[in-house]
Amino acid sequence: MAQVLEFKLPDLGEGLTEAEIVRWLVEVGDVVAVDQPVVEVETAKAMVEVPCPYGGVVTARFGEEGVELPVGAPLLTVAVGAPAAPGAPVGARAPEEPAERALQAAAEESSGNVLVGYGTAAAPARRRRVRPTRPALEVPAALSGGADSPSTRVDGPVPVISPLVRRLAREHDVDLRALAGSGPDGLITRADVEAAIGAGTAGTAGAREGVASEARRQVDAEQEPTGTGVASRHPLTGVRGLVADKMSRSRREIPEATCWVDADATELLAARAAMNAAVTERDGQKVSLLALFARISVAALGRFPMLNSSVDMEAREVRRFADIHLGFAAQTDRGLVVPVVRHAQTRTTESINAELIRLTEEGRAGKLTPRDLTGGTFTLNNYGVFGVDGSTPIINHPEAAMLGVGRIVPKPWVHQGELAVRHVVQLSLTFDHRVCDGGTAGGFLRYVADCVEQPAVLLRSV
Repeated sequence: MAQVLEFKLPDLGEGLTEAEIVRWLVEVGDVVAVDQPVVEVETAKAMVEVPCPYGGVVTARFGEEGVELPVGAPLLTVAVGAPAAPGAPVGARAPEEPAERALQAAAEESSGNVLVGYGTAAAPARRRRVRPTRPALEVPAALSGGADSPSTRVDGPVPVISPLVRRLAREHDVDLRALAGSGPDGLITRADVEAAIGAGTAGTAGAREGVASEARRQVDAEQEPTGTGVASRHPLTGVRGLVADKMSRSRREIPEATCWVDADATELLAARAAMNAAVTERDGQKVSLLALFARISVAALGRFPMLNSSVDMEAREVRRFADIHLGFAAQTDRGLVVPVVRHAQTRTTESINAELIRLTEEGRAGKLTPRDLTGGTFTLNNYGVFGVDGSTPIINHPEAAMLGVGRIVPKPWVHQGELAVRHVVQLSLTFDHRVCDGGTAGGFLRYVADCVEQPAVLLRSV
């Protein structure tokens, strides 16, 4: 007999607690194989295709595209095992079949892998406790819009799985038990709550909320410039929300300081041109300036390892890392992301360059994994691509420093005692003053500038 198993949104790793459904890959009634991707979700860090650990027939989906689900919320149900008898409801089990045998059959249909980000969850290893069906809850007709409304009775828990929908209902005092969900299996969506707010089904509490909303609008109007209004409002969610949280925490917790210096990058440009002169499409990829600055940063961190660290105030200690996981800021259609080149201290310039290209392409395609975007120990920020000379970067919490690189432009420069036109770049270093003092930070930045002005310095340090 078929056994219906529920597949919940798994732990996606790295402290992520929710994800937004971007695209369903299966429909109700589709046959799925073990570990087949069934839904594409977007977290605050990356796009993830979630595989289902069970093989069988999809009997229900929970959540529409665009709905945000918390980890542990139901995603879909799958009927596994032998098909049910004709006319029997999906998931029905013959009276003579023990529950243990049904669960064992279901376990044989699952992959047995553990999903943390990309693996799949193991089938249940213990007996499930069958919860008694809760009695129907009577809802007053005054709240439901009429005695004949289908929402006057709600069996079991309120069918809401999105925390955003619950918050919206709470803010407007909408009784979720009085609503009939338009989603699959009666799931209450944000559109249902908004419709209830617009129709006035929130009752007198909704009227109070309307007064409060009007008061908030008046406060907002007082804070806005005279003669203008709010053109639009954009929620801080997804990547933008993650960036906002990290930047706010960085400024709140890290006593940062910034130093900067101008450097003559003419010789660095010449060295790059010489490296790429013999490169063809068959031989490999041309080395980018970002790869050269990354290689210089790694060498500088080898000389000043205190900047490759983080501060733990609870333990009141500075943790200096043995490996250099170099992050680099990249602008994509989804916003700012910081992919990480792992074990950069073990890589050659060509290897760093290849990894930068791979991560950049994955970022633009929205295919970076949580592992690609976490675990950095130092960040390189090339804001010169935006045509600006300088900046005071905000440290990528919980790291201790960030190197910023401005645009390289021809400028008057004193070279070998004479005024000449040289290609000049401004470098800036923002550092955590708890980790080191200005002497260490200045020494790091001066070494970087020396390598830019005379690339042979880097060769001598290898």
